[in-house]
Amino acid sequence: MTEKDFQLQTLHQQIGLLYEHGSCVMSIRYYGYKVNLYLLGNFYLEVFYNHKKDLIEKIIPLDTHHSRMNFYVDQIKLSTL
Repeated sequence: MTEKDFQLQTLHQQIGLLYEHGSCVMSIRYYGYKVNLYLLGNFYLEVFYNHKKDLIEKIIPLDTHHSRMNFYVDQIKLSTL
């Protein structure tokens, strides 16, 4: 499945596809959301979960130019060789 094909699905279908075929890479807190970063095939997606409403509000492709990337980078730990 391509990123474009994924985006053509309903939110409910996207959730099912991620549950069945995606891999959760990491999670961050971003304002009122828990954002889960998923790998599906060869592309990354961000799942925005609103814990106060107990629902997934949106799923979007990872934007590597967004300032939110700093939250992911802060969690990556590389051991020294």
